[in-house]
Amino acid sequence: MQRESMEVDVVIVGAGPAGLATACKLLQLAQANGREWTICVLEKGSEIGAHILSGAVFEPSALTELFPDWKERGAPLRTAVTKDAIYYLGGSESSYKFPAPLVPRTMHNRGNYIISLGSLCAWLGEQAMELGAEVFPGFAAAEILYHEDGSVKGVATGDMGLSADGEHKASFEPGFEFHAKYTIFAEGCRGHLGKELIARYRLDENSDPQHYGIGIKEVWEIPEHKHEEGLVVHTAGYPMVGNSYAGSSGGFLYHTEGNQVSLGLIVDLGYSNPHISSFDEFQRYKQHPVIKQYLEGGKRLSYGARAIIKGGLNSLPKMTFPGGLLIGCDAGTLNAAKIKGSHTAMWSGILAAESLFEALSTESPASEIVEYSRRFKKSKLYDELHQTRNFSAGFHKFGFWLGSALAFVEQNIFFGKFPFTVHDKSEDHAQLKLASECPRIEYPKPDGAISFDKLSSVFLSNTNHAENQPCHLRLADASIPLEVNLPKYDEPAQRYCPAGVYEVVEEAEGGKRFQINSQNCVHCKTCDIKDPSQNITWVVPEGGGGPNYPGM
Repeated sequence: MQRESMEVDVVIVGAGPAGLATACKLLQLAQANGREWTICVLEKGSEIGAHILSGAVFEPSALTELFPDWKERGAPLRTAVTKDAIYYLGGSESSYKFPAPLVPRTMHNRGNYIISLGSLCAWLGEQAMELGAEVFPGFAAAEILYHEDGSVKGVATGDMGLSADGEHKASFEPGFEFHAKYTIFAEGCRGHLGKELIARYRLDENSDPQHYGIGIKEVWEIPEHKHEEGLVVHTAGYPMVGNSYAGSSGGFLYHTEGNQVSLGLIVDLGYSNPHISSFDEFQRYKQHPVIKQYLEGGKRLSYGARAIIKGGLNSLPKMTFPGGLLIGCDAGTLNAAKIKGSHTAMWSGILAAESLFEALSTESPASEIVEYSRRFKKSKLYDELHQTRNFSAGFHKFGFWLGSALAFVEQNIFFGKFPFTVHDKSEDHAQLKLASECPRIEYPKPDGAISFDKLSSVFLSNTNHAENQPCHLRLADASIPLEVNLPKYDEPAQRYCPAGVYEVVEEAEGGKRFQINSQNCVHCKTCDIKDPSQNITWVVPEGGGGPNYPGM
């Protein structure tokens, strides 16, 4: 069956903060200048915000640029930060609270808000539609389309109604093609189309390797007398110490409205011990007295996980290519020193929109919007990322204490104008040591009150995929998990996945089978990043599949 197509001016892949900021700003500029363009936004989630997960402490600078009257418009920023507290957790019981003079400037959050990023994106989607954007939730961009000259032509959504073996079911519908003058890729961290673009156009040939973390988050309702609305708690150290040490890992606990707290652990994916389970480290984290004191007597409401891109400026690829742009966390604009990527993603979208407006306004638009690179390097976003460019590399290269010292000196003494750039050429997936060289980690069983198992956690993420569809977790070589990863690394996919997707199953005859429970996948992309053989590729399942996060 032939695919139908639609001609548009701009198609934006991803209705996250970067993609929606692009749509809003471009349509604002078009209306102000009497232009009429067709702007389409494709979102793989069942609704806008369904797949969005972040801490999140939000810096409203880019939102104010887009909508100075965001308060009057009802933007869901309701909990202002009132207090910061930063701890180093030395072990399962010990802790040290940093005095204010020792806290880096980047960790000060006065003027920021504790939010649900999913709720903010849903609101931004409403603003984009009011401005005239055509927004398509449940439309998963599965394929990049190219012109004969190699430039990007647009994208195609995935076929619907395919069986696991690729046969057409009765419900089969072919994908739909969106042909655009420019295609903007704003898929978030480790976007699978962005990954293809970076490889095809060698966009990262002048960049340091990218670095990632896996963020695991829960929302709890806690007793009213333990709740302090506006309190922001960050931690370093435990449980990611000793055999579990992993670069710039850390935890957070944010007191939002309605006696709720958002808490989570970010595990640096540059860790070396293959026995580490990020999910179980998070369960240990919640048992620490600094965190547990708030959770006792509370109720867990939701769970989710998402990879975080955090290499910073040194790891940013070239963001322009013939036919489009790569923006937000699809490129890597997160500020790791602030632990914030939402406002930077929005700023990258605003810059994209301004560059797109100029390109579309010319009689003969150029294939590549080179103006974006110039505009980016003169922007506040570039200045912010340049001031913190050594943060991620410093932790990876020098370890926690020296990395912390470098971050403090860079931000509090040189005020972001440190005269040297630290380069780190390590790659996260290549850091694993052999399982035989590393001590096993014995994780305690969940108590069902503070700590929990994976399957009950995935249940709270409302994850669902259509039955009997092709597996969206593709193995380049099906023999590698058992023949390479298992003997060398005790197949770490069993542990780095926070949703129980990968299992090594013992057969009755004494053999072993590698099993992929793709129905459990929360779309965190950790497997695509951390697999030591780089054998797993994450691609989009049928549109609308995956988690459906409530207020994450």
